[in-house]
Amino acid sequence: MIKIFGIKQCSTMAKAFAWLDAQHLPYEFHDYKKLGIDAGTLAVWCADLGWEALVNTRGTTWRKLPEADRSNLDQARAIRLMVANPSLIKRPLILGGNEPLLGFDAARYAQVLGARNV
Repeated sequence: MIKIFGIKQCSTMAKAFAWLDAQHLPYEFHDYKKLGIDAGTLAVWCADLGWEALVNTRGTTWRKLPEADRSNLDQARAIRLMVANPSLIKRPLILGGNEPLLGFDAARYAQVLGARNV
């Protein structure tokens, strides 16, 4: 089963949902806003993807953080920030294929998850 992690009201998430639906691929959605995310899960994702890839430094949440939180970031601090501010996690994160997928890339999704209508 494919599991997609993110925030429902995100435009990039909407693209991922639409792609999965068009491929008739069933999935389970984990909404960070409603369900949160724990440090242990984030540590596993950091090991797989790197904490630098997981932290969304282009979003509003990042820009609103105090400079002290954004400077001298390391994995432990990044995890604490992502637990406290799940909107900082790049979206979507999809698990269930051959490898984790971060962000939206239809061609990559097709390659990793398979597709009928690319």
